[in-house]
Amino acid sequence: MNVSALTPSELKLRLKTAGIYLQTGSFTTHLKTTIPSVAEGIGLLYADYPLVEQDCFADFHISLTRPRNLRRWFKPQALFLFDGNTIFKPLPLDQAFPMLEWGLNWCVSTHVNHCLMIHAAVVEKGGFAAIMPAPPGSGKSTLCAALVNRGWRLLSDELALIRVSDGKLIPLPRPVSLKNESIEIIRRYEPNAIFSRKVADTIKGTVAHMKAPADSIARAAEAVQLAWVIFPKYQAGATACLETLPQSRAFMRVADNSFNYSLLGLQGFKAMTNLIDASLCYDFTYSKLDDAIEIFGALKPQASHNNHTYANEL
Repeated sequence: MNVSALTPSELKLRLKTAGIYLQTGSFTTHLKTTIPSVAEGIGLLYADYPLVEQDCFADFHISLTRPRNLRRWFKPQALFLFDGNTIFKPLPLDQAFPMLEWGLNWCVSTHVNHCLMIHAAVVEKGGFAAIMPAPPGSGKSTLCAALVNRGWRLLSDELALIRVSDGKLIPLPRPVSLKNESIEIIRRYEPNAIFSRKVADTIKGTVAHMKAPADSIARAAEAVQLAWVIFPKYQAGATACLETLPQSRAFMRVADNSFNYSLLGLQGFKAMTNLIDASLCYDFTYSKLDDAIEIFGALKPQASHNNHTYANEL
């Protein structure tokens, strides 16, 4: 059963009482909340996601609620709880749904160490994936949103999960986070895309989330081979340019964007080495999304991918 099988009132009631067990990729989250905007966001952006049976195992147990002090009524706030414990500072109540999304990213990035984790968008087409590591403001999520609205499969807009056992990417398709000017850019680029309402004055500016394509959600169990590491950078007025990047430099830059490279030790080094060896690496500068789509559409993987050697090397 998917979230869409519940009426809005049924969803709100379940979230307030027993909670829901929400399947996102290979993770199950037990979620409870009394905050209407969170329930509305779940109903809108997670409509195509599976619900698993109540009282089953969950990777993460989280809840969003209001404080029990005066902040419940005066300049109301929202709290994010993990296993019943407060993890972050309270945020204004209006930011409760973005807080949920940021909290879910935190759950994965701090608790999943059977994968090498990289702060990157991930998209796939034709059986091969591109990861796009980049700092905030690079246009990573804007480019990701455009690509998944032009035939690419969304694996994630925030977290590349590389399975250390075989080097394949594990999908984690969730709503794409966009901020400031990027929101209207993608609205104009794909008028049929579904967005949450805009929330202003967050630590990231004005934010909104775009619903993941239904096909990407349906294929969330399909791990994929990595073929490209691309470092995107939006530059106003620039001609789209894909420039080959030496693997040694790509290695260091990907490692800088990893959440747990050092924590994994030798296993992390080997996983990163195999990741880079399996990939063609590029710097990519763009300003027009149509030009970016054309260049990505022309990407070709390396002539061969020696999947069987990966496990042997580890």
